[in-house]
Order: sequence, then C-alpha cells, then structure tokens
Amino acid sequence: MVMCMREHCEIIKKNVYPYFINLETAIRTYDRNAPVCGSPAWRYAYHSIHSADKWFFNPFVYEEPDFHENGMDNPDNPCTAELTNEQLIEYLHRVRKKFLEYMDTLTDERLYEKPENCIYTRLELIIRQCSHLAFHTGMINGQTAERTGKFPVYAAADTLDRLYQGLYDE
Repeated sequence: MVMCMREHCEIIKKNVYPYFINLETAIRTYDRNAPVCGSPAWRYAYHSIHSADKWFFNPFVYEEPDFHENGMDNPDNPCTAELTNEQLIEYLHRVRKKFLEYMDTLTDERLYEKPENCIYTRLELIIRQCSHLAFHTGMINGQTAERTGKFPVYAAADTLDRLYQGLYDE
C-alpha cells in the first residue's frame, strides 16, 4: 500500500495561515484612505487579497469575484467601486478558507505539478504569493506605524497567541 505524503502540505498550511491573519490585522489598524504609493491603503489591501485569491491557485484559470471591477486589482488604476473594511475582511476570510481547503486536497508530490495552463508549479505559486502578501502587508503596516507610532502585531505559526494581547505590538 502506497501512502500519500502530506507532511510538506501541512507545514505550508500551518505557516501560510498567519499571512492571512497579519493582513487582517493590517486592515483592522490602518487608515483606509491614507496614501500608500499614491493610492488609498484599502486598494493595496484589496490588491493583496485578490492576488492571493488568484495566485495561490492558478492565475491562468481564474474567475473574478462578483464585486470586482476591471482593473480594480491594480491600485494605480482608477475605479468607481469601493469596498468597506468589512467587505475586505469577509473576502480575505473566503480566500483563507479556499486556501486551507485547497491545501487539504494536495499531496506533497502534487506541489511539484503545474496546474492547468500554468507555467509555475503549485509550490512556486504558493511561495511567490507568500512573498507578495508579506510585502504588501508590510507596506500597509508601515503607513500605520508612521501614522500612529505603533506597529500592528505580527503573528507567525508559533506565535498566534500574540493576537490575544491586542492589535499592536507593545
């Protein structure tokens, strides 16, 4: 009997989960209209969530969410839609759930496969997206730190308990 190995999938799942928490903390602490590289901070939050929704899985086979406006995922593009923080967090929770369920369907061997019409392996997509989430969460948190003098709390897989101490790292 051949066992499907999932050790790496479980490590990835455990260590990616905090990326979603850190972005949610950023949304809960930022000034949504404060400029980040010339666009309101909420646009970078949306950009980050949308990118996670698309790039964790397969950017070449993707269906936009109902509320998406063409070009809305690029903070430099003007758009008429504006999502509330509650809508952003709800979208983030949906993407997090989608990611966790997706990871439950994979085996370690499947991490090295390329999804349909995709030029990257699943592992490459996940690693690239982790970097992207961390980068933009840091941008948003930098704006918050500059405005408040406090830095939003950062959680990692082994420090999730820090979240019970409040939203700021004090």
